[in-house]
Amino acid sequence: MTAEPAASSESVAPAAPAAPAVGSGIAAVVLARDEAAHIVACLSTLEWAAERLVVVDARSRDATPVLAEAAGARVVTHDWAGWAAQRDFALETATQPWVFFVDADERVPPNLAAEAQSRVAQAARWGEPVGFWVPRKNIIMGRWMRHAGWSPDYQLRLFRRDRGRYDPARPVHELVLLEGEAGHLERLLVHHNYATWRQFWTKQRRYARAEAAALDARGVRARARNFVLQPLREFRRRYWTLEGYRSGALGLGLSAVLAAANFLMYAELWRLNHDRDRDRDRPGHSAHPAPSA
Repeated sequence: MTAEPAASSESVAPAAPAAPAVGSGIAAVVLARDEAAHIVACLSTLEWAAERLVVVDARSRDATPVLAEAAGARVVTHDWAGWAAQRDFALETATQPWVFFVDADERVPPNLAAEAQSRVAQAARWGEPVGFWVPRKNIIMGRWMRHAGWSPDYQLRLFRRDRGRYDPARPVHELVLLEGEAGHLERLLVHHNYATWRQFWTKQRRYARAEAAALDARGVRARARNFVLQPLREFRRRYWTLEGYRSGALGLGLSAVLAAANFLMYAELWRLNHDRDRDRDRPGHSAHPAPSA
């Protein structure tokens, strides 16, 4: 904030405050597919928003869109083209100058809603920051997971619609390409993350395969050492560096599963590499060197 000018004997008009760069209305956006079990509870924590937009994957088979409309949200159906593309579509579809992306299994407590509105109003007046990192409280197997990388788990979820887009090269764990500085909120976004080990492993397998496909598309090759060293590094990072051991058996189990998912990612990358090699060796294809993982 600019300091006020010192007093003088001359009559000096006070400096005008910076013109608002953008309004302070917030669209709360939920991307959903088969989220009937969560959507109503999620939307009930977003009633403070100027707009509640639910973008439903066209392949949804349950009552998600019906329930969302009954809860008062605006529902738009859009064919799935990946997380980044789906979020970019939502950015184009929302009508407010700011967006707050919330997953269906997340809840925005009143104190976070109040903080978001206050900080956005200030940013709109002064022109910065253009986005905010939001800390998450991850509930895993019924417990608040405070270690192994799950706390405070900052996510760039609140930002100006005209200053952010998603990196198309990131198929999972999307990355916002933000034009400008981002601040940090203090209140927690509550994430009801994984209820069972089966659910956790199923999602990690999906992430591993998506990440392997992205690496293969960039020409990265799996090496034999990756099957041992990378899972060990991931386990050490989660369990020791990020203090997963402080969460007891849960921290140990989560760290081990993530190490196994890392192994699976390289196994899938190895398979994709060999499929590519086989196609390359066919007549009409030329070899191109690729970096190693």
